[in-house]
Amino acid sequence: MSVRPKTLKIVVHCSATKASQDIGFKEIDRMHKARGFLETSTGIHCGYHEIIRRDGTIELGRALANIGAHAFGFNYTSVGICMIGGLDEDGKSENNFTSSQFDSLIATLMHKTLIYPDAEIVGHRDLSPDADGNGVVTSKEWMKDCPCFDVKQWLALSGVLA
Repeated sequence: MSVRPKTLKIVVHCSATKASQDIGFKEIDRMHKARGFLETSTGIHCGYHEIIRRDGTIELGRALANIGAHAFGFNYTSVGICMIGGLDEDGKSENNFTSSQFDSLIATLMHKTLIYPDAEIVGHRDLSPDADGNGVVTSKEWMKDCPCFDVKQWLALSGVLA
């Protein structure tokens, strides 16, 4: 497994699971193995660097320095953080994350920005192509809803990086 040459982005994801599904690293590792994600030298298939469980527990995935497998086209220059949840009981996108998860997200983002001070924090959906070429990726252009909330707006309101 190669070491990431530089870190330009910290990408927030969701697991696209229901709030009732309290999964974590082990389950995601199995899912990513089944999908054929490359195995790291330590036997990890999970494409994310960290997973934030429903209770706010942060579980480690790939080694932070390793190239991730979480955002096609951006893996070589980004860190991936996955929050468990993001779907309602009917399987539709929903910001159903717990306050404990958001507290943990704040903590891990503050830590990551100390390590990677020039990295931009984005949601996975923000990496969708700018289909109309106007310089702004809108909801009509998203390839997916992940992480099911507006990361930039949340950052501004939470004062995480103020």
